[in-house]
Amino acid sequence: MKYNREIHRRRSIRLRGYDYAKDGFYFITLCTHERVMLFGDILRENDGSRRMVCNELGEMVADEWVRSSSLRREIWIDEFVVMPNHFHGIVCIRGRGDRYCRGDRPVAPTLDRPGPRPGSVSSFIAGFKSAVTLRGNRMRQSPGTPLWQRNFYEHIIRNKGELEQTREYIKNNVFNWDADENNLANLNLSLNQV
Repeated sequence: MKYNREIHRRRSIRLRGYDYAKDGFYFITLCTHERVMLFGDILRENDGSRRMVCNELGEMVADEWVRSSSLRREIWIDEFVVMPNHFHGIVCIRGRGDRYCRGDRPVAPTLDRPGPRPGSVSSFIAGFKSAVTLRGNRMRQSPGTPLWQRNFYEHIIRNKGELEQTREYIKNNVFNWDADENNLANLNLSLNQV
């Protein structure tokens, strides 16, 4: 089918008018392409608790997330978890004020360029997903294979209470795997009930 702007236009899930390069905390969720379990398994311990055991690809996702803060000066990494088919993390954007300066002369950002705005959450996630996909496809010897869903979920964390609540959600994600909406077993159960 030929590209038609009206039919193929993607609806943004971002908050209209919000500057996603603004200093602050953001809760991020990324899912694997078609929610395939690529990053490891949730194991049930003898005491009934759960733990995530990352495979090589899952370890690489965690490594790339941590490495991101050394590659991108404007971000700071907070709590995160790699799950079998998705990833949750908190990222803090900070220090945006000096990014467009060269010496004593400020340089205005180019706003009409295609793609995500430099220093924004979308720019960071695009770089992260690209790096993980490149490394992951080399590791799996599968060039060109999609690793992530096209979009990602983000939530602007507005206060300290929300930040603490989000940290707890991430820490407990493994323990709540049986009820997790990203757990394909739950999707299969709900489809069989229809």
